[in-house]
Amino acid sequence: MTPNAPQPSPFRRLALWLLRLFGWRSVMVWPPEPKGVIMVYPHTSNWDFIVGMLFKIGNGLPANWIGKAEMFPAPFTGLLKWLGGIPIDRRRSKGFADALVDEFRRRDWMWVAIAPEGTRSHTDHLKSGFYQIAVAADVPVALAYIDYGTRTLGIDTYVRMTGDREADMAKIRAFYADKRGHRPELAGELRLRR
Repeated sequence: MTPNAPQPSPFRRLALWLLRLFGWRSVMVWPPEPKGVIMVYPHTSNWDFIVGMLFKIGNGLPANWIGKAEMFPAPFTGLLKWLGGIPIDRRRSKGFADALVDEFRRRDWMWVAIAPEGTRSHTDHLKSGFYQIAVAADVPVALAYIDYGTRTLGIDTYVRMTGDREADMAKIRAFYADKRGHRPELAGELRLRR
């Protein structure tokens, strides 16, 4: 069952107000299906997390997000998990994608956000976990963006991966072609490692 967008609450209104106060515009098209992967790109600044959380809260989107274990220090571990965080130990991440696919099969509703660059530094390829999970679980990918060029945060486009990596990545590259990170020179290249 796909929940509808929740009614505005004071907490949600505060989050959207803070975004507007800092000059951000929020665009949200509610997920068309109950399960999927949210690809967040580009990710070039620590500010991405803060404005991204305000977007998530402000739009009432019940989504989880993946972060490196170091992002979950005490005493903030509980709060970050309450906000939907799933810590991953990058040294021991083997099998993580399979576990997430199993979790998709068990749940009625599950959207999970992944920054496939895996870092705020420049990288010559994306980590392929988001792609593998979307194909294996047969769920759509929401193309989420934090565009500092237009000061817009959004999820307004959903695509289904076909398994043809080159064709799928060409669609993704076309979508993100005009989106700019806080530090554009650090944006990772939109290609998967062979």
